[in-house]
Amino acid sequence: MKINGLQKLTLLDFPGHCACTVFLAGCDLNCPFCHNSELIPGNAPAVMESDELLSFLKKRTGVLDGVAFTGGEPLLRPGLEELIREIRALGYAVKLDTNGCHPERLERLLTQHLVDYVAMDIKNSPDRYAETCGVSDVDTEKIRRSIALLVNGETKYEFRTTVVAQLHDAASFEAIGPMIRGAKRYFLQAFTDRDTVPFEGFTAPEKAELEAYADIVRPYVGEVSLRGV
Repeated sequence: MKINGLQKLTLLDFPGHCACTVFLAGCDLNCPFCHNSELIPGNAPAVMESDELLSFLKKRTGVLDGVAFTGGEPLLRPGLEELIREIRALGYAVKLDTNGCHPERLERLLTQHLVDYVAMDIKNSPDRYAETCGVSDVDTEKIRRSIALLVNGETKYEFRTTVVAQLHDAASFEAIGPMIRGAKRYFLQAFTDRDTVPFEGFTAPEKAELEAYADIVRPYVGEVSLRGV
């Protein structure tokens, strides 16, 4: 399987682990504020094959203890499950980043205990999901199914929203709260601009706004925190 990027060390991407981050190209969303927009096309250049990744991980045993998969949308890759099995056989814990659009594939990984931590994006309130994702046909029922799998399951997880001033307001979080009711943890991440963001003009809300949005969600979630402020 083609690997489209590798960050060899991160202390941030996988909570509680010294990990590497593996980037996989291909995404079924087209978020206009995406930091990894070069990975949205499935034909993005590869930096290595999966056997090279496994060789790297064998050499890092005892130094690293986790592997975080991000994208793009990793669940689009048909070879992901087998690669995770091989990585776990080396003794590594595995984290998955997902947009929540593929509950059947997510459930398969969860029921087989192939991932140790899941970070799922909550893009916006249901009525603004398509606008925020940059696609017209996003199925929010699939998003709800993925939420339910995590809230009702045993795997550690977090929900997170990248908050963009031009796309989110108080009404967004008044709807998000009930969507993720019963969740253990939820992060509001302040948008930061980068050269890889495909569209210009996006900004982060002020910290006071983010704190107000967090307060809206707190009655529904065990732990709500801010990131990037």
